[in-house]
Amino acid sequence: MRHTGTVVSLGSVNVDIVSRLDSAVLTRLADQYEWFPTAGSTVRISDVPDDIEGFPHEVLLGGKGANQAVAAARAGAETSLLGKVGSDQRQYDVLGELGATGVDVDCVHVGDAETGKAYVFVDEDGENRIVVVEGANGQVDERYVEAHADRVCAADCLLLQNEIPVPPVLTLLDRLAETDDGPTVVVDPAPVDGSAPLVRHPAVDIVRPNEHEYAALEAELADFDGTIVQTRGPAEVLVENDERFTVSPPPTNPVDTTGAGDTFNGYLAAELARGSSLREAVDVATVAASMSIEAAGAQASIPTLETVRTFTSGSA
Repeated sequence: MRHTGTVVSLGSVNVDIVSRLDSAVLTRLADQYEWFPTAGSTVRISDVPDDIEGFPHEVLLGGKGANQAVAAARAGAETSLLGKVGSDQRQYDVLGELGATGVDVDCVHVGDAETGKAYVFVDEDGENRIVVVEGANGQVDERYVEAHADRVCAADCLLLQNEIPVPPVLTLLDRLAETDDGPTVVVDPAPVDGSAPLVRHPAVDIVRPNEHEYAALEAELADFDGTIVQTRGPAEVLVENDERFTVSPPPTNPVDTTGAGDTFNGYLAAELARGSSLREAVDVATVAASMSIEAAGAQASIPTLETVRTFTSGSA
């Protein structure tokens, strides 16, 4: 029987406040707020204005760390999530919902700040703009990370993002750099602001930017010795390491692109953890991410491995 692989995702756990707005409203917000994200990008702020709080919305679960953990679990990997939530998580049943997806949440701690929030704005074409308020995610510190370092070191693959403080993550990467048999480390440099130290770290094996993040980190990525897997929306995924190849996504009918990158990362990690080649892993991750944009919600839209395999065999 093929090894299922073990994946750890160290990162954010959020409640997603999802609003579907037309382009005119989004243009007004971009004119009104200098920090307002462009399509496909994520920004962090300390608090959101009242007018943004007041948009009609749907409440879902998200956070890049949690989303990628759910994706890895649905891809068949034995998956653990590391991070922090607030005491208000009971209001949303955050840990219960995540546990029901097959993700091990035993090591997720409850902090004394509110659970992180992500305000997701989806336009008519399904493109998203995300504004993150870190909440309890900001309380992930070196003491917490050190307490769970052994679990990380024992995993086949580690997923990292940039929605928790960078210093404790760098401390963990320093430890992994001295470990002979540590996990394959995949970094999602989003939000891109402040992610450069993660990209530059020698313990990182794979950086997975989208086209916006790739452009912002071009200098750092030019010096990166590992593998770069650049997702580019409906265009081909570009993989660069000792070789260079592309993978074309299947045709889709986009509904909501929120979480597509997280789906890609979770599937990529799960496939690598069970021993697939990089090309095989990128192929499967590309199909899974493409399927995810045909439904709404960052976690609800993530397909199961059986569904991905059925789609792949049917389109072969």
